[in-house]
Formats: sequence, structure tokens, C-alpha cells
Amino acid sequence: MLPVLVFSIVAHEYAHGAAAYAQGDDTAYMLGRLTFNPIPHIDPWMSILFPALLWFSSAHFGSPFTFGAAKPVPVNPRKYRNYRKGDIIVSSAGVVVNLGLSVIFTILFALVGLLGHVAPALLPGLQILQQMTAYGVMLNLVLCFFNLIPIPPLDGSHLFYYVLPPELGARYRSLQRVGFLLLFALLYLGVLNVFLVPAFWIGGRLLGLVAPYSLSFL
Repeated sequence: MLPVLVFSIVAHEYAHGAAAYAQGDDTAYMLGRLTFNPIPHIDPWMSILFPALLWFSSAHFGSPFTFGAAKPVPVNPRKYRNYRKGDIIVSSAGVVVNLGLSVIFTILFALVGLLGHVAPALLPGLQILQQMTAYGVMLNLVLCFFNLIPIPPLDGSHLFYYVLPPELGARYRSLQRVGFLLLFALLYLGVLNVFLVPAFWIGGRLLGLVAPYSLSFL
């Protein structure tokens, strides 16, 4: 699961940087963040220490869970050729890429299954590879819908801002200072799971479509 998760998160961040570059902002490019190398995207606290701390501390109480994030790709909206259009495109780029990757991983699931039937000698390795594609479908959908949650600083908050009246929108964006605290509170209460229901529903349907190509029972 880990290689697929790292790739999917890096692709999400790369998409933000690439979209910003296309809109006239070269900040991510100049800082070396337009890369699929995961190292520049790793935040020592949010990517490693904090997730590990949450996992081991919650495991002590019998129900382990974790939460983490990559280092956000820096953008400068003032460089966008059109601020509103640029902000919408850049903010939606990551979730669009994750949604697209879920479809690509679904197709790869079927292709690996076909290869397994043609070359049974490769079956052990192909079964592992197909399991990774199944994780790719679900993880990318979770990343997509999680980032669409309209709580600052998630991508969904940037999009939701534009449907609000200007005065209310300004107040809404001020929530960014306490956004992560609100996210942790909702995560602890289990409320965030409601936002992920579409991810699991769509993932189940996509994997259901390619279930006949599964190598699990060969």
C-alpha cells in the first residue's frame, strides 16, 4: 500500500504545481517542487513524525488510526494571469488527478488480470501487482474526496469560497488559522467518514466492474 500511497500523494502535489505553472506562477518550479521525486514533498512533521505518533498512541487504546500530509506545494496566486480562474484550476488540479488515477488503476487491474491468465508462471508477482492497483483505486478516491472537504486549508475550501458572498467568503477564509484543529476534531468524532462515503461507493463500483479479472482465486 505504501508505494501506491506515496505516488498518489506526490501526483496530487505535482498537479497543483504544474497547474500553477500553466497559469503563470513559477514558484513551485523555482523551488524544485515540480518533480515526482517524493523527497522534496516530505514534511518531517506532518509526513513522518505526526502520523507515527498518532498511530502508536491510538494503538495503545486498541483502535489505531493515523493522519498525515505532504508538504503543500507553494503557489503565488498574484502571478496567475487571471486570479479567479487560476485559483479554481490550481485548487482542483490535485483532486482531478486523483480521480483520474483511480480510473487508470482500475484499467491496470483488468490488464494485470488478463496478463495473469495468459502467463500463469508470473502469477505470484502479478497477484501482488494487482493488489497494489486495487489499493490505487481506493486510495486515490479517498484522497480526492477528502481534499474536497470544504474546510480550510483543503482544496475544497478554495472552491467553496467562490460560491459565497464576498463578505462571508472573507470570514470563511479566515478559518484557515484553525482549519487543521477543526479537521482533527471531526476526524476524532468520526464525522469525516461521512464525506468519504462517495469514495468507497465509487471504488466499490469500479472494482466490481473489473472483478472478473481478479487473480485472487487462481
